[in-house]
Amino acid sequence: MRHTTWHPNALRIARFVSTATLLSLAPGALHGQGSASELVGLWEAKLRFGPDVRGSLTIERAASAWRAEIAGVSTAARILGDTITFTLPDGRGAFRGLLASDRGRGRGRIVGHWIQATTVANGSRYASPVVLTRAGSAQRWRGDIDPLADEFTMYLRVDPNADGSLRAFLKNPERNIGRFTRVAALERQGDVVHLLATPTGGTKGEVLAEGVLREGLLSIPLRGGTYDFRHVEASAASDFYPRSHPGAGAAYAYRVPARLDDGWPVATPEEVGMSRAALETLVRAIIDMSIDSLSSLEIHSVLIARHGKLVLEEYFHGEHRDKPHDTRSAAKSVTATLLGAAIQAGVPLSARSPVYQVMNGGRFPADLEPRKRALTLEHLLTMSSGLDCDDGDPKSPGSEDAVEEQTEEPDWWKLTLGLKMIREPGERAVYCSVNPHLAGGVLQRAAGRPLPELFHALIAEPLVIRRYWMNLTPTGDAFMGGGVRFLPRDFMKLGQLMMNGGRWGVRRVVSAEWAKRATSPLTTLGSQKYGYLWWVTEYPYQGRTLQAFYAGGNGGQVVMGIPALDLVVAFYGGNYSDPVMFRTQRQLVPQYVLPAITS
Repeated sequence: MRHTTWHPNALRIARFVSTATLLSLAPGALHGQGSASELVGLWEAKLRFGPDVRGSLTIERAASAWRAEIAGVSTAARILGDTITFTLPDGRGAFRGLLASDRGRGRGRIVGHWIQATTVANGSRYASPVVLTRAGSAQRWRGDIDPLADEFTMYLRVDPNADGSLRAFLKNPERNIGRFTRVAALERQGDVVHLLATPTGGTKGEVLAEGVLREGLLSIPLRGGTYDFRHVEASAASDFYPRSHPGAGAAYAYRVPARLDDGWPVATPEEVGMSRAALETLVRAIIDMSIDSLSSLEIHSVLIARHGKLVLEEYFHGEHRDKPHDTRSAAKSVTATLLGAAIQAGVPLSARSPVYQVMNGGRFPADLEPRKRALTLEHLLTMSSGLDCDDGDPKSPGSEDAVEEQTEEPDWWKLTLGLKMIREPGERAVYCSVNPHLAGGVLQRAAGRPLPELFHALIAEPLVIRRYWMNLTPTGDAFMGGGVRFLPRDFMKLGQLMMNGGRWGVRRVVSAEWAKRATSPLTTLGSQKYGYLWWVTEYPYQGRTLQAFYAGGNGGQVVMGIPALDLVVAFYGGNYSDPVMFRTQRQLVPQYVLPAITS
């Protein structure tokens, strides 16, 4: 999963902060047959890993037997009470759903989740919603599954140096693999092309990968398989650039977001007291951003709503409104929102609920130490649990990397509960992804229902979120520390929900008290304030200070609310594990967004 780390301490993690540069090979480094100049320019490749199981799913009851069919595969299904499940052979997918009544007309629907096979790109399984309706027979239901696409895109940019050597960098919009496979230069020897790291000590850099150039294809083994890179002509369009071609910004003119059936009202800037010209300036600035190094800012989309109406929706680098985006640790705010919605719906929990008591079925474990007895749900939501977990410390046994990489304990809730207490609960906040994940465990135990089912009923349905992909742990439980995939318009709704004091339209989803407390400065993480898994910051504005809350995720995922202006702003990006991602909220919001307010 690797959703860490977007928090002030991230700058201390060496592998995340080394500066990306374009470095040269020493003169004369290119030898052998073939011209090095043939490699100059932009190369791109895409590798798709599946999944092949997608499309129409049919579940049918014949006599007392239940069967499911999808992608040409038929398998037996099991029903227990109102719950129906099945698993495809060879781990190709699974399903869990509930037979649901349809406005008093009997069991008209099956509402559930498709669980796709483990992805290559992220190493996770994902649960996505499926709604099956009756299809021609009282005992047959049909619906479409929509698994997350498992793919990687690679861009290799090659430029010449004055001495004839080549500098290069590798970009990957899905994971930013270039930050870890740090290509700095290329060397050609006949048909063989070496991707080299930064030179050290006067010698050429280490060979990171070896490719072969034949018939216009540069084939290079990288993460997940061998990529066949094709050369992109200088005048050709490519999603490497913000808008297909370099310098395309001059042609941009504002357009009102599309009016869809997803619950978002739309408006023009003038209707909500914003400047159309200022918004155009923001979008043109993004379009005109040069992608000339590994650490160039890569913004995938920007959306703005004011007074509850969507007024700006623009996408870049081939992203679009129907394409799911990784929200990384910004999805921690989903955990806090889901807990608030569950409490509002009557699940027997509160911020003061003792964690170990709930997780142990209502009784504290025998001989539990006093500090663990004192640990409450609120401590998990404010990152002040006192457990030995710190995502910024590679030696911490409870860090996200340590938990994900270990194989001895597949139950991450059990592993987290077994961590040592190294300080009193509430004494100090330390960023650690297993805190919100354990908060999800507390909710699942208290409610007695899987988290995807709770999310669908309490958040997705009232907010009209029809497509999402929840990443799962080895035990099949939803990971609540980040990484849920959403459509950009849908994830932005969480910010608007908090702005509305817990309401979406006429429906109350979380209490006004929970919404306010979740987005208030309750503790300090690094140099920033923190609420219930929402960050809190401030901006100078027209001689005063505005408080803002935001969900923040690795790569530049931001959903921000500024209550004094009734303003919600969302950015999505691809600068994973690169500090340049902080520019969106630190620079673009005060430089372009706030000045766009006219009234």
